[in-house]
Amino acid sequence: MLRFKWQTQISDTTHKQYKNVSDIEKIPDGWEHKNLGQIAELRREHFFPKGEDTRLYVGLEHIEEGTLSLKSRGKSDEVVSSKSVFKTGDILFGKLRPYFRKVILAPFDGVCSTDILVIKPKTKTHNKYLFYLLASKQIIDSVSTASEGTKMPRTSWSFLESIKINVPAYEEQNRIGEVLSWFDDLIENKKSQNEILEKTAMAIFKSWFTEFEPFNNSEFADSELGMIPEGWEVKPIGEITELIKGVSYKSSEISLEPQGNLFITLNNFQREGGFKAEYKYYIGSKANEDQKVKEGNLIIALTDMTPLARVVGSPAIVVLSHGIDFAIISLDCAKLQPAVEHLTFYLYLYLKHSQEENATFANGVNVLHLNTKSFMQSKFILIPPESVLEKFNSLVEPLFQKIILNQRQIMVLRKILDTLLPLLVFGKLRVEEI
Repeated sequence: MLRFKWQTQISDTTHKQYKNVSDIEKIPDGWEHKNLGQIAELRREHFFPKGEDTRLYVGLEHIEEGTLSLKSRGKSDEVVSSKSVFKTGDILFGKLRPYFRKVILAPFDGVCSTDILVIKPKTKTHNKYLFYLLASKQIIDSVSTASEGTKMPRTSWSFLESIKINVPAYEEQNRIGEVLSWFDDLIENKKSQNEILEKTAMAIFKSWFTEFEPFNNSEFADSELGMIPEGWEVKPIGEITELIKGVSYKSSEISLEPQGNLFITLNNFQREGGFKAEYKYYIGSKANEDQKVKEGNLIIALTDMTPLARVVGSPAIVVLSHGIDFAIISLDCAKLQPAVEHLTFYLYLYLKHSQEENATFANGVNVLHLNTKSFMQSKFILIPPESVLEKFNSLVEPLFQKIILNQRQIMVLRKILDTLLPLLVFGKLRVEEI
């Protein structure tokens, strides 16, 4: 049985730094007033690269939405600086702005960038409770305010360990961690479902349109893309879809708070394709009707700041929050409007499958920009007969509709988690029993 109770008449310790216990109006029953450094410590083990290394490496770029988006083995000599060692259950805390929100509970042993603080719980501190405490907006905001530096503001462990908090007994820490992790587990389950669904859709796409398995008995003819079934066509993408760029904007026209319209930017693209439901809001007035996108629309990334060009040219299928009819797209991306509706999922899979080629249409040094004119004229797309496209769409559309539904449910679960987290870790809502 899960049972909560409200804790009344406690102070808000989340927006100011208290110097001593006398500054606290009331500590929650059974909790103690401590510095964060009394319940956690920095792991100071380091590793110096010497050629090939088999340990898993984590950089700031590998952390997304509180989870690891990449778990790849790498050569340790790819990065010349030393690495920090972490163990399963340690907390990895990005110390550079804007990466303070990159906080994860390590699911394996490995090494990480020194731009990440490796924090471990002390005795009588539950690691899940510590993780959610450090991931709370209140702690993040305190760190952000106190960060130092001009080009790359960063925080220090000495500041983090000086933050004053109220801490429950270990048993209640455990209950808090378990309740909050239930929501994270549900979110991860939905994300895993979506990975399987998209892999299934891509497997069907490859079977039909790269290996031509259902059409092996057909006659084949040569084309710009190699041998294809007779009667099929190859066309520049500009002949089958229209590219509509998003709106240019000033930083003053963007809000992190929910006002104006949902704003879709480069940050909404997964590397090599896919959508991230992390929104900002557009409060400007320059967007026109063409720069609005609806759920299920196809968009493409036009710029990139990653050295491996893994974002530029990446496609995504738009997902919107419940009750939202449209969003505005930024100049960093464009809407692709196919000539016929059932081309949408086919084009998404085609562009995702060929993202590496898409990126070759980009130019630039520090920031890559897709040459849209060249891309629309010279990116060739295989066009099967209408009957084949319709049959393919009937197979994959239910998969994508389930993906969209899961993503919307993830947004709801995240909202619940974001609401509960500060209430529980700061003692305003007590978990009495689970």
